[in-house]
Amino acid sequence: MFEICIEDSFDAAHSLREYTGACKNLHGHTYKVMARFRLSQLDETGMALDFRKVKGSLRSILDYLDHTYINELPEFEMQNPTAENIARFIYERLKSKEPHLYSISVWETATSCATYFENA
Repeated sequence: MFEICIEDSFDAAHSLREYTGACKNLHGHTYKVMARFRLSQLDETGMALDFRKVKGSLRSILDYLDHTYINELPEFEMQNPTAENIARFIYERLKSKEPHLYSISVWETATSCATYFENA
């Protein structure tokens, strides 16, 4: 089994609804995102995945989130834009483009992240 990981980032603002604490206020993050892919075989060139292709797929999703107030995006009007929900959103979008996706991790800070994956 092979695991391929790529990272990227985006900047956005959010506020947590019905939260007691400072994060209920509008604030921003430079979110770091890691996508992990799992494959059991290599292709004829000896690669599990083409890094350039999967980086482009991830980038197109992050561009949608970049420099937005996430709460105002249609996908987050009814759910809190927590790291957990952002990870699931990215996962669902990327999985439709990249079927070997295993998980998405989203860091709000250098020391705090949430990961979303689906059980097989």
